[in-house]
Amino acid sequence: MAKTTQTSSREKSMRTVIQPQLKLGETNIAAIVIDPKSRDDIPQLLRGLQYIYTEPALRERVFTILEEVLPERVGAQGKACATTGRPGMEQWKILVLGVLRLGLNADYDRIQELANQHATIRQMLGHSDWLDENRYELQTIKDNLRLFTPEILDRINQEVVRAGHQTLKKNPEESLKARCDSFVVKTDVHFPTDINLLWDALRKAVQGCAELCASSGLTEWRQSAYLLRSLKKDYRVIQKLRHSTSQDEAKREAKQTQINDAYQTYIDQAERLVQRARATRGALHSAQGVPAQDLTDLDTYLSHADRQIDQIRRRVLLGESIPHAEKVFSLFQCSATIILSGWRQLS
Repeated sequence: MAKTTQTSSREKSMRTVIQPQLKLGETNIAAIVIDPKSRDDIPQLLRGLQYIYTEPALRERVFTILEEVLPERVGAQGKACATTGRPGMEQWKILVLGVLRLGLNADYDRIQELANQHATIRQMLGHSDWLDENRYELQTIKDNLRLFTPEILDRINQEVVRAGHQTLKKNPEESLKARCDSFVVKTDVHFPTDINLLWDALRKAVQGCAELCASSGLTEWRQSAYLLRSLKKDYRVIQKLRHSTSQDEAKREAKQTQINDAYQTYIDQAERLVQRARATRGALHSAQGVPAQDLTDLDTYLSHADRQIDQIRRRVLLGESIPHAEKVFSLFQCSATIILSGWRQLS
């Protein structure tokens, strides 16, 4: 769809969504050639932006959202006026560069390089491929792309999804079916064991209690560093223990008893810290000025600690096998899981 020459009220403002008239040498957005065979992520994002522009109903809804992309007024409340002041960057350009920044998870320096050097992106931004020496300064990009928040992108995504549903579904009552593929993404976590997950949970819980108590004028966790060192000492003892490979039954039983005692010591100290942290949590709940999110985080780590204590007791002291569905592999990357691979022997 070519740019229309009809001037609407949004196109008269000082900060326009997009310039209505093509300039000499400028390529119509609908006519931009994007390599359909490219597997890079940039062409895929540009094809999505081109689809938004070439669908009139979708474009109108997206442009309405982009009208809200205005800077805050300096020294005053609210957004800047769209009809007065210096002309700012067009909202279409903010959309293009903002989608690239969030879609590529790129920093501002890379976006500046793409905006100034990438030929197809410059066409999408409305620049001609010749006699156009317009370049984007880094500070200009920073100031404008900060206006394009993930919330704005989410609203635009909802409109795109809604348009896709209307295109694919024959009627509103028909269910939408789709096929998709999945792939494994490596997660940067240490090798998960129940004892180091318990250490992680209590470390974060104790540190959180100490910080909240310090900010609230409480002195209950002045020895938090010492308590964590004591817990880690018991943790290191367990790490160094190995099951006996002796043929002597008595030696194997003695070694297993030593292992059980070390785990029991670790569990006992962990339970004392959990009980003390829960008592502190109650005191912090009554105190004023403690952020609710901090208390929620503390509850989460204490729940993790309870689960790991239970699983260690069941696995080591009671000899149970913990079902895979009950296991957690990271406290900080909750979606992480173990992918087992290997060769299947062919007969």
